[in-house]
Amino acid sequence: MAIRQIRTIGDEILTKACKPVKEMNERTLELIEDMFETMYENNGCGLAAPQVGIRKRIVVIDVDDGNQYVLINPEILETSGSQTGQEGCLSVPGKSGQVTRADHVKAKAFNENMEEYVIEGDGLLARCILHECDHLDGKLYVDMVEGELMDVTAGEDEE
Repeated sequence: MAIRQIRTIGDEILTKACKPVKEMNERTLELIEDMFETMYENNGCGLAAPQVGIRKRIVVIDVDDGNQYVLINPEILETSGSQTGQEGCLSVPGKSGQVTRADHVKAKAFNENMEEYVIEGDGLLARCILHECDHLDGKLYVDMVEGELMDVTAGEDEE
């Protein structure tokens, strides 16, 4: 496993739509492991492949609920409710802002064995799924911020 460089705002790859994963191979499995390691090293709770320079539809998430989520080719099926809260991003270091997102999300994706499954989440997990799926379509949360971006104080987690 290796820690990969996180691409930051202004990098063109963060504005491009990602390509679907057609099959699992050793390189893709290694990418998933590296993404988890990179996310943990940077105190994040989610990371999308374009954030490490790879235009594939892969997301990893760990919101401290006892699970590590791998979403390959995720597709949002349903959203409901509303939540407004602070959101940050490893690709927008040192900044955060108020963002309103759905409070509940249902999505389908493939796991690292290319088995399709459905994931449902509320609160932070819902926010994280939506935030990371936006990355796969070349969207950053900064375009959804209500008001101004704020400087993050030391020790605050970022997604």
